[in-house]
Amino acid sequence: MDLKTKFLSFFRELFIYHHKSLEFRAKVFASMIASNKKEDSVEYEILREVAKEIYKDQYRIDVLAATTKEYVEKIINIKSLNIDSLIKDIDREIRKNPRYITKINIRHLKKFLVTINHTDEETHLLQMRIIEYFKNELRYYNSKKEKKKKLNTFRRLQRL
Repeated sequence: MDLKTKFLSFFRELFIYHHKSLEFRAKVFASMIASNKKEDSVEYEILREVAKEIYKDQYRIDVLAATTKEYVEKIINIKSLNIDSLIKDIDREIRKNPRYITKINIRHLKKFLVTINHTDEETHLLQMRIIEYFKNELRYYNSKKEKKKKLNTFRRLQRL
């Protein structure tokens, strides 16, 4: 990681446009990466591929990777955070800002899913549960959005 990326990552709140959105995505990806007990550089390669699909700016790609790695390190090495509290934090952020739900892409998350022959069954099940949780959140917010649309349409029709 070059000096500029480290600087942007450290001061992302000041210099990165929509840094909260980027940080939210980092937390979502970190939940999948940290759930794999077997440390693997392949996951960070996958993260870079996914980041390139999301962002066109190389510095945003690098900062997303660095931020995700920070969260994974907090869970695995530093142990100042665990996956449950990270998921709760993600949930809180979605509740405060429902548009973040659009930042969750199940296809991207499935790329991090390990196969049972690559790791233990427990890790695979944990990752499947995390994906299922995000699928349920997407369903919930999409149905909520649909109900809101119907209500707004009904109100408009009543005014006519």
